[in-house]
Amino acid sequence: MRLARGRPAGAPPTPPGGGGRRKRVRRLGVALAYVPVVAYAAALLLPLYYVVISSFKTNQTIFLAPLEPPARLSFTAYGRAEALANLSGAIENSVLVSLGAELVALALSVLAAFGIARIPSRLSSVIEGLFGLGFLVPVMAVLVPTFLLAVFTGLLHSLLFLVLFYPATVLPLSIILLTQFMRTIPLEVEESATIDGATRLQVLRHIILPLSMPGLATIAILNIITFWNEYLFALILTDEGSRTVQVALPFLKEPQSVDFALLSAGIVITLVPVYAAYVVLQRRMQEALVAGAVKG
Repeated sequence: MRLARGRPAGAPPTPPGGGGRRKRVRRLGVALAYVPVVAYAAALLLPLYYVVISSFKTNQTIFLAPLEPPARLSFTAYGRAEALANLSGAIENSVLVSLGAELVALALSVLAAFGIARIPSRLSSVIEGLFGLGFLVPVMAVLVPTFLLAVFTGLLHSLLFLVLFYPATVLPLSIILLTQFMRTIPLEVEESATIDGATRLQVLRHIILPLSMPGLATIAILNIITFWNEYLFALILTDEGSRTVQVALPFLKEPQSVDFALLSAGIVITLVPVYAAYVVLQRRMQEALVAGAVKG
């Protein structure tokens, strides 16, 4: 007897409409699985939406219709934010500090991670553990010594001190993450380059760094967000001419009143550079996450 194609011998015949019912059940399950994802995304986007539309409103319209889009776009709050807190100058300071500290942090992290991950040594695990101890140091414990160091070096109220100090706050995480990523690169690639006469510096520049770009992009995004949002040390170590954007935000206030449109405009201005950096580097970050999932 010829058997039906796709159905094993002895299997009961498929009832009419059974395949369609299973497809509907499967689609319903997929739809239900997306419900918490959509709800979580909405919970994240709702505050951002509220802040953006509030920056184009007045205090009265914010309280009367908090979630309705503005009837017309008014950039008055943005102009007042610039006049009160000089946000353009503060943003320029934050950009200089973030980019400068990022370059220093990446240079130190790459060299340290390469030494720990790719150069055989009995001290590699010990050094990696020492960097891990950096997570145990509380921020408040180094606040006073950092201030005294700034005074002693004559760099108090100078952006240069922030550029040199901020990398120390992210080196433990950057080195540990980059070390683990470099360890996933096959040793055979490095050995073949060494046999061809490449030095360690050439191996790092032409092999390790290109293959580590997704990991570097991930670290760069995390560091940029940390540097941009840092407030406590910037408040203590800067003055009016060198203040960063996070320190400038509290100056967005009118005498004897609270203008929520003004505050919303300042928040939107501070968020734009961070989102721009993420948009530029998000593909590399996604590649690093996918690579880690596959290799793990």
